Amino acid sequence: MISADNLKKSFGGHILFDSVSFKINPHERVGLVARNGHGKTTLFRLIAGEDQPDEGAITLPRQYRIGYVQQQIAFSKDTVLEEGMTGLLADERDHYWKVEKVLSGLGFSQQDMQRRPDEFSGGYQVRLNLAKVLVSEPDLLLLDEPTNYLDITSIRWVERFLNSWPRELLLITHDRGFMDKVVTHILGIHRRKMRKIPGDTAKYYMQMAQDEEIHEKTRINDQKRQKEIEQFITRFRAKARLAGLVQSRIKTLSKMEKKDKLEKIKSLDFSFQSKPFSGKQVLHAQRISFSYDRKNPLIRKFNITVRPGDRICVIGKNGAGKTTLLKLLAGKFIPHEGSIVYHPQVTMGFYEQTNIETLVDSRTIEEEILYSNPHVDRQQTRNICGAMMFEGDAALKKIGVLSGGEKSRVMLGKLLVTPVNLLLLDEPTNHLDMESTDAMIAAVDNFDGAVIMVTHNEMFLHALAERLIVFEDERVILFEGSYGDFLEKGGWHVESNQISSVKKDPENRNKEERTSKREEKEMKRQRAELANELSKLLKPIQQLMDLVEKSITGHEKDLDRLNTELLDASQSKNGSLISELSQAIHRRRKEIDDRYEELERLTTEAEEKKTQFEDKLK
Repeated sequence: MISADNLKKSFGGHILFDSVSFKINPHERVGLVARNGHGKTTLFRLIAGEDQPDEGAITLPRQYRIGYVQQQIAFSKDTVLEEGMTGLLADERDHYWKVEKVLSGLGFSQQDMQRRPDEFSGGYQVRLNLAKVLVSEPDLLLLDEPTNYLDITSIRWVERFLNSWPRELLLITHDRGFMDKVVTHILGIHRRKMRKIPGDTAKYYMQMAQDEEIHEKTRINDQKRQKEIEQFITRFRAKARLAGLVQSRIKTLSKMEKKDKLEKIKSLDFSFQSKPFSGKQVLHAQRISFSYDRKNPLIRKFNITVRPGDRICVIGKNGAGKTTLLKLLAGKFIPHEGSIVYHPQVTMGFYEQTNIETLVDSRTIEEEILYSNPHVDRQQTRNICGAMMFEGDAALKKIGVLSGGEKSRVMLGKLLVTPVNLLLLDEPTNHLDMESTDAMIAAVDNFDGAVIMVTHNEMFLHALAERLIVFEDERVILFEGSYGDFLEKGGWHVESNQISSVKKDPENRNKEERTSKREEKEMKRQRAELANELSKLLKPIQQLMDLVEKSITGHEKDLDRLNTELLDASQSKNGSLISELSQAIHRRRKEIDDRYEELERLTTEAEEKKTQFEDKLK
């Protein structure tokens, strides 16, 4: 069992988390969620011993082994297979078949395993690092964005592998669908605190929303109650006979915890600007072919007509040619055969994975976006910076100090500067957190123009795809239908031992979403019923209290008048009037005392009912 006690960690005066504690129990697979920059990777480094907390401690069992996939590339062997075998335990140094199984699942062919590691792209080199950690069978597996460089088939293999993982797992990923299929618990970093719950991300986010709603309602109710107590103290402080009641209210007020209003958390909030388009075809590609060496075409005689409003997703294994096709359609590459004809009204926006490298480190965020379009002014630029969560002085940060996720948001900002009617997006969510990924889905869904997107995120595919370009078996196929239709009609043509069927996944997820919405709706209904019940109970009590207070005020005015008349009667030595006024004064004082007792009883009754209501609400 891993135990974290009273952890605190900050960077440059910015507190990531403070006084947090949690445990990871045997066999738990835990998903770690938080916004970018809120401490997910930092927590991994603390657990792995690569960094130290400012306060608190992390306790691990003796001889407990942690497997942490390194992003740094450093290989010492001549072949991929030999390098993978360096991760094996000492008593399994010759179990090469174990490494072959993992490498195959991660997309390496038998021929690839005999090649040198440095011949591969950075994405495949990270996969090799992942393979070395998986075959080492650590007690705790730390995975930070393991799906970033994987295609759909490899992602599903990793999903199945992790579901059978017999020990502990802590996972960071922006792919919400992948996380929900793998984890047993969610650990969230939110407002510098941590909370762990059993279940998936939907349950976690619903719980956090409910907690914040209750906090805000309780804060408002507490403010009202504090105000009522303060008014009571002010009104009756001078009344000697109510001194005990006033002192009781003062003590209650001093013990009441003041809840601060929750600071609004900024979320990525943007929309792509749509440029009007009146044509029937956005572009038409006819029999296009392309290869890098003129010998082995990645794309052969491919045809497609893109229509206004199309939602086309490009899917397939890494290295099959998906990004190449997107660059062909964007006009970045020229096909070796065939032609691509664009409608004269087409204005396209292109987001590609390697574009981050085109950002100029010495420029500010504002300058990068401003220089993207000569027709945009500074105020428009600042508005886009704000939408990308770079508000105020944050827009003046230099590109060179930004994280990968922040640079991705800058690239999105550059894309938003110009109205377009064709969007070409290459893995747009790789460096976004879950909330920003949700914002991206909404923005693409609301865009009026056509969209062609390369993605391995199955949540995106189920949510957006209406047509598919499928790279498989060295062919490029245009599939007319949704991703669900594609899976139902055969899906991926790969061996069953490599890919598990997910035909029912969309249905199961929809059922879970409907159940979650029903539960949320039921809780809102119950809260509304409680609020109505409290209002009905308190309204007559409050009306009686108002009447009693008015009565006390009236009797006290009468008492003042009677005392003045008694003084006059005493000066005139009118005995009978003095006797009559004294009796009237005695009756008024008794009536005032009775009213104060009634007011105290009603106040106590109202407070008891409010307390009962707050307990039920919690």
